[in-house]
Amino acid sequence: MAMVQSQSSKWWNRAAIVAVLALLVVMMIPLGWIAATAFKARSDATTVPPTVVFTPEVTPFIKLFTTRVQQRGETDAAAYEAAPWWEKKVMDGGEKFIRDDQNHIQTSGYTSRFINSVIISVTSTLLAVGLGTLTAYGFSRFKMPGEDDWLFFILSTRMLPPVVVAIPMFLMYRAVGLVDTHIGLIILYTAFNLSFSVWLMKGFIDEIPKEYEEAALVDGYTRLEAFVKIVLPQAATGIAATSVFCFITAWNEYAFALMMTNSKAQTTPPYIPSQLGAGLTDWTVIAAGSLLFLVPVALFTFYLRDHLLRGVTFGAIRR
Repeated sequence: MAMVQSQSSKWWNRAAIVAVLALLVVMMIPLGWIAATAFKARSDATTVPPTVVFTPEVTPFIKLFTTRVQQRGETDAAAYEAAPWWEKKVMDGGEKFIRDDQNHIQTSGYTSRFINSVIISVTSTLLAVGLGTLTAYGFSRFKMPGEDDWLFFILSTRMLPPVVVAIPMFLMYRAVGLVDTHIGLIILYTAFNLSFSVWLMKGFIDEIPKEYEEAALVDGYTRLEAFVKIVLPQAATGIAATSVFCFITAWNEYAFALMMTNSKAQTTPPYIPSQLGAGLTDWTVIAAGSLLFLVPVALFTFYLRDHLLRGVTFGAIRR
């Protein structure tokens, strides 16, 4: 009987593995399609049926970082021969670079938008996780009147979709001069992620025995020293998991970034769809921008993968 159950358990495990792998393949198809489109020629991006086998090109990435215009008339043979290889790639597609008065190629706004995304996302994540950890520690270790009501009030800030309050926020930001500023988006993203950070970190800190801190206090530590030297190292996995989720939320946010910014503080998500290209929509450039945009969050999640795995399962098993 035990042998039959063991054999059945093995088959169930194998079936579960196959199901997970199949689900993984299905979920990776859009990412694979974006990556493939980013290296296609413009003529191969919209073919019917889709072009699966193609010669990879870097032209979409060249176009992503430059400004271009549709070329009219025939290409000047002398200018074509004198052009570097990467400019020839663009000229072969019927476009030419826009140049300034000094004959320098004008760059696109992708780099500045990408830097804006990094600054705003990293800063708001640090603030949300830092403030959330301190708040969660206070709720976890100290009793206060109306504690449950305060926690519910904090959670209630996530009950409305952000786009619902976008217009009132825009009017307030315009009145105080925070439209199209880095600090404006940082405040918004921090406030949006703070409730999530508080609730998630409170669960992690609740699992850390109070006896550790009490022993440290007996040894002469102050409350702050006990928090920094005892609680924070124990809550490292929770901090890592919370940081990943907060960073992904701030990195991918679109509605506020579209309505609250114009150019100076605009982030990458609302900028990528605006790269329509010269003439018809150039999906290869949009795919190239999307692929590069995915790299930082993928690297950040991969770097914290061990902490993230321990963090999401922290406290699941009690002894």
